[in-house]
Amino acid sequence: MKYLIPALLLSVGLIFTAFPAFGQESEVKVVDEVVAVVNDGVITLSGVKRETKDQVDSLVKEGKKPEDAQKLVDQKKGELIANLINEELLIQKAKELGLEKDIEASLNARMVQIMKQQNFKTLDQLYEAMRKEGLDPDDIREVWRKQAIRDEVIRREVQSKVYWEPTPTKVKEYYEAHKVKFTKPETVTLSDLFLNFAGQNPDTVKAKAAQLVKQARTGADFAKLITENSDDQDAAKTKGSIGTFPVSEFESQYPQYGKAIKGLKVGDVAEPISDDIGVHILRVDARTAASSESQFDEDAVRRAMLDENFPEALKKYMAKLREDAYIQVNDTYRPIVSPLLSLDERKDAGVKNETQEQAKTKDQKKTKSPKQK
Repeated sequence: MKYLIPALLLSVGLIFTAFPAFGQESEVKVVDEVVAVVNDGVITLSGVKRETKDQVDSLVKEGKKPEDAQKLVDQKKGELIANLINEELLIQKAKELGLEKDIEASLNARMVQIMKQQNFKTLDQLYEAMRKEGLDPDDIREVWRKQAIRDEVIRREVQSKVYWEPTPTKVKEYYEAHKVKFTKPETVTLSDLFLNFAGQNPDTVKAKAAQLVKQARTGADFAKLITENSDDQDAAKTKGSIGTFPVSEFESQYPQYGKAIKGLKVGDVAEPISDDIGVHILRVDARTAASSESQFDEDAVRRAMLDENFPEALKKYMAKLREDAYIQVNDTYRPIVSPLLSLDERKDAGVKNETQEQAKTKDQKKTKSPKQK
């Protein structure tokens, strides 16, 4: 049977490997513990510990004490394992959809973009600089890869379908019933003069930014300051323009930048804003006032409908993925994971308590076989 080996692995609860032992047949050594089997993939204890550490480190960076961060993450261990099961299902779905090449290409393009922004000539130079900063390029790529897989599968399988599902008639009906949502918002158009920290003393860069702000506020041509000083590779072409944004969305998505431009008039230059890679100097190029008059825009209406319907659609999609999958959770972790899974999954998780022969007989009698690859 396709899932006999994964089921046996979980029944034992451990992954083993054999090594020669001086005249003996072999010596068995424990390598890792299987927390859950997901189709032909496994969630291991080392993977759970790695994810736990990442979450703890993230909370510590946000200012929490290590012991408090560890306690918070430990309290949500069941949720963490359930999320890893969902992630494994999405990764398997991406393989089924043949997304690997596209995702790998997007990762390469992202690295090249960073390489250019940081003024490196080759990716090897970028990777070397990252390692000097204590960052492992392979680890970063893997995090990005998993995120890209999740995003792309959900975009194709859920968001796109929910977006296009309403008929034109339904879209019009929604607009008529929710006109207040489609009034014209206040917008702001911005330019950005970016100074890179790469290879430079951050204090020197910040001092330069302060000088440029002073020049801009005393009449210097901001577009000229950008072309002569910005480290953005496209500065000469774009003159620093980064586009027009609804003010409310800009403030919610980029609170640090939204705070910097709050109250600024057209032509005003914000105080320098520092992030992990450099300093940004924003100028307000234009502002448009909000309007109380409703305006029909099919894309805007569909997006509003998507925002409303997406959470439930995603929930149903993930439930269907789990329903069609073979999921078996180790007895040690089942009590904290099962409550977060559906009734069918709890039943599947309980299969572990059966003997191997019972499980095999049950599998042969199933009218609905596990998902085939």
